[in-house]
Amino acid sequence: MELQIDGLNKHYRSVHAVRDFTLELGTGILGLLGPNGAGKSTLMRMLATVTKPSSGTIRLDGVNAVTSPDALRRTLGYLPQDFGIYPHLSATEFLEYIGALKGVPRRALRPRIEHLLEVLNLSDVRSRALGGFSGGMRQRVGIAQALLNDPRLLIVDEPTAGLDPEERLRLRTLLAEMATDRIIIFSTHICSDVESIATRVAIVDHGMLLADEVPARLAPGSVSLEDAYLRIVAGARKAAA
Repeated sequence: MELQIDGLNKHYRSVHAVRDFTLELGTGILGLLGPNGAGKSTLMRMLATVTKPSSGTIRLDGVNAVTSPDALRRTLGYLPQDFGIYPHLSATEFLEYIGALKGVPRRALRPRIEHLLEVLNLSDVRSRALGGFSGGMRQRVGIAQALLNDPRLLIVDEPTAGLDPEERLRLRTLLAEMATDRIIIFSTHICSDVESIATRVAIVDHGMLLADEVPARLAPGSVSLEDAYLRIVAGARKAAA
């Protein structure tokens, strides 16, 4: 499986949100790091075919997802940063609804929901209305809906936001187990989450790709990934000043 991003740009009136972004990905986890407003969410929305690029191409196994998005959508799992819920539905009802929208076969859907509720520690609240869920519980439901169709391409924007340390560890373990035969793009501001599971790290600022490397090369020896990340961003901003 291969995802090719070539010369991707996105303009919003006077804002150039993503600039000439080029990257090739195979199976594994890409940790996407960048300050607030760096263009990460815009990039992920384009990769998820939610937002159309101003220019450039996205190809999944050679198929242009900009002009022919359906092939990518069939194998996509996506958790946006602003994930919404239906507060009067239970967790099970909501996942059944999303599964139907995604075209998951009815016979396979219920076992898949039961499995995800268990691994995401939601089994005990499966019948409770989502409106009464905490932020962290809602986030776990969001992760579950992204995984319903067993996606080959998984894009998750700030998935650990609102999770306690135990749940963050649970999610990192799940993603690491899944990454052997699929592409996972994982955006976060928490460097330790990226450092623990990412096979590659991409650093973004002002919509530009500043670095793309395996974590050990970005942060060799006693240098932490966070220190390396801050140094790279500061250096790019100084050069652009």
